[in-house]
Amino acid sequence: MTTKRIGLVGGLGPEATLEYYKGIINAFKGDNTSLNYPEIIIYSMNLSELIGMMSRKEYDRVIVYLLGAIDSLKKAGADFAAMGANSPHLVFDELSQVSPLPLISIVESAYDEVRRRGLQRPGLIGTGFTMSGTFYQDVFGKREIEIILPEEPERKIIHEKLFTEIELGIFKDETRDLLIRIIEKMVHNQQIDCLILGCTEFPLILTEEKYAGIPMLNTTQLHIDAIVKYCRG
Repeated sequence: MTTKRIGLVGGLGPEATLEYYKGIINAFKGDNTSLNYPEIIIYSMNLSELIGMMSRKEYDRVIVYLLGAIDSLKKAGADFAAMGANSPHLVFDELSQVSPLPLISIVESAYDEVRRRGLQRPGLIGTGFTMSGTFYQDVFGKREIEIILPEEPERKIIHEKLFTEIELGIFKDETRDLLIRIIEKMVHNQQIDCLILGCTEFPLILTEEKYAGIPMLNTTQLHIDAIVKYCRG
């Protein structure tokens, strides 16, 4: 079996990077008994540096910073690359124009799943960068699908919980219950028919396929599926 060599920009955060590695390997376990797994090169970045640049809206520096990781992956022999996080996709379009490697978009992966399931009114939760950005809206809007966000107070709470707990590998029952209440409110008040888990750490705390009667779209797994598909060629 000939596969393309995978380059993964990881560390954004580390907990999700572990899930990417395990998910990619597991995707190949059912295909063979010869331990013929794909080659994976991971460049683990400094999350604090990236978040600092994004907080200061230094997006040109963000592009340069991410481009350095992708350049390193290319030099190490990667055939294509993916960023194991949603927030850096804020600069995906600009980055892909200068990237030395093809890039696999987590947002396009999410859109493909919404289309496949015939869903019409997706909600989105993620970091403050993801929820205040337009990169999900840009991709979905081209296909005339509106992205629904939580109300502003809930966005602030979600962002805080991500960076004080979830990104650190801390998963509290009370935080899960809080997130579920936010989902229930979005279903009741905004009539969403699915929820995009727009942070690759969310599936580590929201582990069920459905909450409040609607499907959770696990962007980590959807991205992994797209990476594996491209890897197989």
